[in-house]
Amino acid sequence: MNSVILIGRLTRDPELRYIPNTGTPVATFSLAVDKQLSREKKQEMEAKGQPTADFINIVVWGKQAEHCANYLTKGRLAAIQGRLQSRSYDAKDGSRRYVTEVVADRVQFLEWGNDNNTGFDSGDLDFSGIDGFEPVDDDNIPF
Repeated sequence: MNSVILIGRLTRDPELRYIPNTGTPVATFSLAVDKQLSREKKQEMEAKGQPTADFINIVVWGKQAEHCANYLTKGRLAAIQGRLQSRSYDAKDGSRRYVTEVVADRVQFLEWGNDNNTGFDSGDLDFSGIDGFEPVDDDNIPF
Protein backbone atom coordinates (compact mmCIF):
# COMPACT_ATOMS: atom_id res chain seq x y z
CA MET A 1 0.00 0.00 0.00
CA ASN A 2 1.42 3.41 -0.98
CA SER A 3 -0.73 6.18 0.47
CA VAL A 4 0.34 9.53 1.89
CA ILE A 5 -1.75 12.22 3.58
CA LEU A 6 -0.08 15.46 4.64
CA ILE A 7 -1.21 18.78 6.05
CA GLY A 8 1.23 21.67 6.04
CA ARG A 9 2.15 25.09 4.75
CA LEU A 10 3.69 25.85 1.38
CA THR A 11 7.33 26.95 1.64
CA ARG A 12 7.22 28.62 -1.78
CA ASP A 13 4.72 29.47 -4.50
CA PRO A 14 3.90 26.54 -6.82
CA GLU A 15 5.95 26.38 -10.01
CA LEU A 16 3.79 25.54 -13.05
CA ARG A 17 5.29 24.02 -16.21
CA TYR A 18 3.87 22.29 -19.26
CA ILE A 19 5.31 19.05 -20.61
CA PRO A 20 6.67 19.54 -24.15
CA ASN A 21 4.74 17.79 -26.95
CA THR A 22 1.74 16.91 -24.74
CA GLY A 23 1.11 20.25 -23.02
CA THR A 24 0.23 18.47 -19.78
CA PRO A 25 0.43 20.88 -16.81
CA VAL A 26 2.59 19.92 -13.82
CA ALA A 27 3.06 21.97 -10.64
CA THR A 28 5.73 21.47 -8.01
CA PHE A 29 6.06 22.95 -4.55
CA SER A 30 7.31 22.10 -1.10
CA LEU A 31 5.18 21.56 1.99
CA ALA A 32 6.40 22.14 5.56
CA VAL A 33 4.79 19.52 7.81
CA ASP A 34 5.28 20.05 11.54
CA LYS A 35 6.88 17.21 13.48
CA GLN A 36 4.85 16.01 16.46
CA LEU A 37 6.97 17.36 19.28
CA SER A 38 6.24 18.37 22.84
CA ARG A 39 6.47 22.10 23.52
CA GLU A 40 9.74 21.59 25.43
CA LYS A 41 11.32 19.47 22.69
CA LYS A 42 10.26 21.97 20.03
CA GLN A 43 11.80 24.86 21.97
CA GLU A 44 14.98 22.84 22.49
CA MET A 45 15.30 22.06 18.79
CA GLU A 46 14.58 25.67 17.80
CA ALA A 47 17.26 26.88 20.23
CA LYS A 48 19.77 24.54 18.55
CA GLY A 49 18.72 25.73 15.10
CA GLN A 50 17.31 22.32 14.17
CA PRO A 51 14.20 22.07 11.99
CA THR A 52 10.88 21.33 13.70
CA ALA A 53 9.19 20.44 10.41
CA ASP A 54 9.79 18.08 7.51
CA PHE A 55 9.97 19.65 4.06
CA ILE A 56 8.23 17.44 1.51
CA ASN A 57 8.38 17.92 -2.27
CA ILE A 58 4.96 17.73 -3.93
CA VAL A 59 4.11 17.12 -7.62
CA VAL A 60 0.61 17.77 -8.98
CA TRP A 61 -0.53 16.95 -12.55
CA GLY A 62 -3.30 18.11 -14.87
CA LYS A 63 -6.00 20.66 -14.20
CA GLN A 64 -5.35 20.38 -10.47
CA ALA A 65 -1.78 21.62 -11.11
CA GLU A 66 -3.17 24.77 -12.73
CA HIS A 67 -5.53 25.31 -9.79
CA CYS A 68 -2.62 24.98 -7.34
CA ALA A 69 -0.57 27.50 -9.32
CA ASN A 70 -3.50 29.94 -9.46
CA TYR A 71 -4.78 29.70 -5.88
CA LEU A 72 -1.98 28.48 -3.58
CA THR A 73 0.80 30.75 -2.37
CA LYS A 74 3.70 30.55 0.02
CA GLY A 75 2.49 30.17 3.62
CA ARG A 76 -0.98 28.83 2.78
CA LEU A 77 -2.24 25.72 4.57
CA ALA A 78 -3.03 22.75 2.32
CA ALA A 79 -3.84 19.05 2.62
CA ILE A 80 -2.30 16.60 0.17
CA GLN A 81 -3.37 13.04 -0.56
CA GLY A 82 -1.26 10.96 -2.89
CA ARG A 83 1.53 8.43 -3.20
CA LEU A 84 5.24 8.40 -2.49
CA GLN A 85 7.49 8.19 -5.55
CA SER A 86 11.25 7.71 -5.86
CA ARG A 87 13.07 8.44 -9.10
CA SER A 88 16.52 9.27 -10.39
CA TYR A 89 17.94 11.40 -13.17
CA ASP A 90 21.30 12.47 -14.58
CA ALA A 91 22.26 16.02 -13.59
CA LYS A 92 23.99 18.45 -15.94
CA ASP A 93 27.31 17.73 -14.23
CA GLY A 94 26.92 14.02 -15.09
CA SER A 95 26.15 12.85 -11.55
CA ARG A 96 23.19 10.66 -10.73
CA ARG A 97 20.55 12.38 -8.57
CA TYR A 98 17.84 10.65 -6.54
CA VAL A 99 14.54 12.28 -5.63
CA THR A 100 11.72 11.22 -3.32
CA GLU A 101 8.46 13.16 -3.65
CA VAL A 102 4.72 12.89 -3.14
CA VAL A 103 2.64 12.71 -6.31
CA ALA A 104 -0.64 14.31 -5.26
CA ASP A 105 -3.92 12.78 -6.38
CA ARG A 106 -5.88 15.32 -4.38
CA VAL A 107 -5.09 18.79 -3.03
CA GLN A 108 -7.39 20.50 -0.55
CA PHE A 109 -6.99 24.25 0.00
CA LEU A 110 -7.43 24.75 3.74
CA GLU A 111 -7.00 28.53 3.77
CA TRP A 112 -8.66 31.10 1.56
CA GLY A 113 -8.86 34.82 1.74
CA ASN A 114 -6.81 37.90 1.15
CA ASP A 115 -3.06 38.35 1.49
CA ASN A 116 -3.12 38.43 5.28
CA ASN A 117 -3.78 34.64 5.27
CA THR A 118 -7.17 34.84 6.91
CA GLY A 119 -8.79 31.46 6.68
CA PHE A 120 -12.42 30.42 6.57
CA ASP A 121 -14.61 32.16 9.14
CA SER A 122 -17.93 30.47 9.88
CA GLY A 123 -19.18 33.76 11.34
CA ASP A 124 -19.52 35.05 7.76
CA LEU A 125 -22.30 32.57 7.02
CA ASP A 126 -25.97 33.44 7.42
CA PHE A 127 -28.36 30.47 7.30
CA SER A 128 -31.38 32.38 8.62
CA GLY A 129 -33.12 32.37 5.22
CA ILE A 130 -32.93 28.57 4.86
CA ASP A 131 -35.93 26.63 6.09
CA GLY A 132 -35.08 24.31 8.99
CA PHE A 133 -31.96 26.15 10.19
CA GLU A 134 -32.14 27.94 13.52
CA PRO A 135 -29.46 29.58 15.66
CA VAL A 136 -28.25 27.34 18.48
CA ASP A 137 -27.33 28.59 21.92
CA ASP A 138 -24.03 26.91 22.84
CA ASP A 139 -25.17 26.67 26.47
CA ASN A 140 -27.89 24.20 25.43
CA ILE A 141 -25.52 21.74 23.75
CA PRO A 142 -25.24 18.61 25.96
CA PHE A 143 -21.52 18.00 25.37
